[in-house]
Amino acid sequence: MTAYVIRRLWQMIPTLAGVILLIFILFNWVGGDPAHVLAGKISNPEQIANIRKQLGVDQPYWYQLWVFVKQVFTFDFGRSWSTNEEVSRILITRVGPTLTIMLPVVFIETVLSVTFAVMVAYVRGTLTDRAIMAVCTTAMSVSFLVYIIFFQWLFGFILGWFPVQGWSESFWKNLVTYAPLPIMLAVAVTVAPSLRLYRSFFLDEISQDYVRTARAKGVPEKVVMMKHVMRNALIPILTNVGIALPGVFVGSFLLEVFFSIPGLGREIITAVNRSDFPVIKAVTVYLAVLTMVINLLVDVMYKFVDPRVSFK
Repeated sequence: MTAYVIRRLWQMIPTLAGVILLIFILFNWVGGDPAHVLAGKISNPEQIANIRKQLGVDQPYWYQLWVFVKQVFTFDFGRSWSTNEEVSRILITRVGPTLTIMLPVVFIETVLSVTFAVMVAYVRGTLTDRAIMAVCTTAMSVSFLVYIIFFQWLFGFILGWFPVQGWSESFWKNLVTYAPLPIMLAVAVTVAPSLRLYRSFFLDEISQDYVRTARAKGVPEKVVMMKHVMRNALIPILTNVGIALPGVFVGSFLLEVFFSIPGLGREIITAVNRSDFPVIKAVTVYLAVLTMVINLLVDVMYKFVDPRVSFK
């Protein structure tokens, strides 16, 4: 396993180099001249030249690329063009509220989806199975904005259980007071598609020969489901969770906007609206790195879920 991990880490180097080069090309050639963006419609050539000098975009492209590479590895992307706040501080301070919401969402949604998927697969083909699938399909057909409005109206204004908006400096107050409503909302929205997907994973395993062999030996159905089917279905489930994990660090910008959560998702939307390139570039690069690391961790976890998996 050690050799496999080292080989995968070594393979990340050209991948990261390609990501850095692609981002540099997109923001320097496709994204337009940032000096014109910052100068606005009312500007003159002297102002634009001065801004270009301040930003360093008047330097040769090879030098700008070298500066960008240093920024990536030193975690120093300078200051935001719109707020003059250090980009590194923006990332550090905004990721906390995002994780406060999204980590519980991923954990609760995964546990509920896997549990319900096993139960539905156990009663496959029955009226209960068809009814739950119909409910999931209906839930997936409703817009996320409708859920937000309904949850805020019901739990915030009618029942008064949770505040509709707000955030504080206290982690525990946020987790107990402000986070439950958006967490409940996100879980309610994400359980339905995950349940349908995980159910299909379990049904695929149920049709395999080893399941029929276990049943022929007289193994109880519950043992077959929990010991054999669950174990093999966890690999595609882990893959699906691993794909979703990088998005956890970005958060749901709709949740953060409508619930006034000062997270990274809302910050990215603000940066895009203001053409704040340093913030966007930093988030893009580190999200790509995070995706590669999470994919590696998920591949390693395959071995712990199923010892038959071999690394080549």
